[in-house]
Amino acid sequence: MLTPSPYRVRSPLFPDYTTVRHLLRIWNGEPRENVLRMITKISDQTGTPQDPVDWSEPDKWINERLKGPLAELAMRMWRESDHYVNPRHSYGTYLFVNTFELLATDPGGVYRLTENGRLFLDGDPAITRELDEQEGVLHLLSLLAARPSAKRGDLLGEWGEYLHKYSKFGTESTIKDTLRRRLVNLLERGLVDRDGMAYAINEAGKKHMGAVRPKEKDPKQDITRAIQHFNADQRERLKETLAHMDPKKFEELVGALLDAMDYQDVVVTKVSGDMGIDVVGKAQFGITTVTEVVQVKRKKDKVRRPILDQLRGSLPYYNAIRGTIITVSDFTKDCVEAALFPNAAPITLINGDELIRMLVEHGIGVKKTQLELEEVDETYFVTLQEREGEL
Repeated sequence: MLTPSPYRVRSPLFPDYTTVRHLLRIWNGEPRENVLRMITKISDQTGTPQDPVDWSEPDKWINERLKGPLAELAMRMWRESDHYVNPRHSYGTYLFVNTFELLATDPGGVYRLTENGRLFLDGDPAITRELDEQEGVLHLLSLLAARPSAKRGDLLGEWGEYLHKYSKFGTESTIKDTLRRRLVNLLERGLVDRDGMAYAINEAGKKHMGAVRPKEKDPKQDITRAIQHFNADQRERLKETLAHMDPKKFEELVGALLDAMDYQDVVVTKVSGDMGIDVVGKAQFGITTVTEVVQVKRKKDKVRRPILDQLRGSLPYYNAIRGTIITVSDFTKDCVEAALFPNAAPITLINGDELIRMLVEHGIGVKKTQLELEEVDETYFVTLQEREGEL
């Protein structure tokens, strides 16, 4: 079994398990120094944002950028994984297999498969669950199980709290990246499903969770989940309310939203003679003030490209250089593609989910209630005890 650790989420560059299994087989019997030298040589040639290097074709770049045994090793990784593992992205697996001792070096410095490594290769459920536990994967599944579905942004708060409490990571960028990598891992294993930007635990994920011994419940998690469920229900109610609003009142609501977003001179146009424009406002960009026109669509049908073309054609009548379409539904694919057509005036598209988010953020049609939890500050008493010991 794995060596116990007080920390969770131990691998910053957390790999998917298919990559790990491929490289365990390939690196078994390979000098560890060769693996590290190959990774280092690749890292030395990664380039910069201003001068990027293309790593998308291993068949081409391996022999151009690596030589001798390092090139041979990289080519084996690429070909023996059936073109699954790009050697450019193997450092995370290197850290992972060493952290959890899935490979160990013999007296000659050669990698050998350990008992844990063999169990992992064989798909042993116990070792897999241990790895999932130590890497925070089971906790992430529990967060997803508490929701019908969730975008990454919906999970960041609780995931960040978990990292601050149990890991050595805590920066905003690391919180986001560790979450993203574990979601990729779960997707690759078929334990969660993805629909657009939203993730949801599936039956396989629930079964995987059910095989884990339940932990003592944290009352704060119960409260947090209850609030999340309540908020999700309220957002659905808000969306339904918008769908049945009087069209003119819906336009007024969008005008109020623009006001709350610091647009200036916001005007809801009259029903006739408005060229399809419903709201007009001015936005400040640096030292420049630009006019923006908005068309709103309350119907549940997806907005199609002719609506966008009509809005774009109306811009000159308002001396506007950009426009926005807001709908309670969504947009067709051709409409999305036309929104940023080269050399054409940009059109921002705001669908129902984004509109709800903006209304909640700016408090339009939504009231927020502040809740307070009183919790013993254990750090204070530990610090106080340490001070007494110094006296």
